[in-house]
Amino acid sequence: MEQAELWTGSNTCYMEEAKNTETVEGDEGLMCVNMEWGAFGDNGCLDDVRTEYDNAVDDLSLNQGKQRYEKMISGMYLGEIVRNVVIDFTRRGFLFRGQISETLKTRSIFETKFLSQIESDRLALLQVRAILQQLGLDSTCDDSIIVKEVCGVVSKRAAQLCGAGMAAVVDKIRENRGLDHLEITVGVDGTLYKLHPHFSKVMHKTVKELAPKCDVTFLLSEDGSGKGAALITAVACRLRESGQ
Repeated sequence: MEQAELWTGSNTCYMEEAKNTETVEGDEGLMCVNMEWGAFGDNGCLDDVRTEYDNAVDDLSLNQGKQRYEKMISGMYLGEIVRNVVIDFTRRGFLFRGQISETLKTRSIFETKFLSQIESDRLALLQVRAILQQLGLDSTCDDSIIVKEVCGVVSKRAAQLCGAGMAAVVDKIRENRGLDHLEITVGVDGTLYKLHPHFSKVMHKTVKELAPKCDVTFLLSEDGSGKGAALITAVACRLRESGQ
């Protein structure tokens, strides 16, 4: 069993057999491992996939150089990544007639909720344009198309990166248990996972592609924090181990 949290931040924990945990004495029982996976990449291992826009977000963050993986996948940062891409495209003359508005210069003005709204399959370009106008951006239909595409790319990358991390965890669990095939349930919490129109589907697809020997069932927690998902995961695991 595993638990993941995807909203303003991101984290994962899972149940590991004690024999595979160096800090635990003895080989009996299970240990809940809090991965703090948001810090993945702080040693530079993600530098090859980070972009100038990721660096711009990181440079102005309160914890510069820290939580780099989290800054690429969590709801707290995706809107800011999009804003930096839009600013760059505007400077190059691809958007808004090359004119950068004062609103666009405001940090965090492009909230992640706008990504979910703009990427909605039900939203026409005129509605996308209306959202941009709320942000003080006088956009054309072409501008709206480009911004929608940018939102889609940033969100898809985040979902794929999150799915890649999840796939690595479940496949590691499978290997540690010496199984040819693993069936596992992952409790997931967070507004990004719940409200974004495509995030969960892309993440699920990525996990399936990268961990083909694992049959993963995703269980949504509705309590608005990671506590519910973690509790569901821990209790279900204990019941399974005890044969109940």
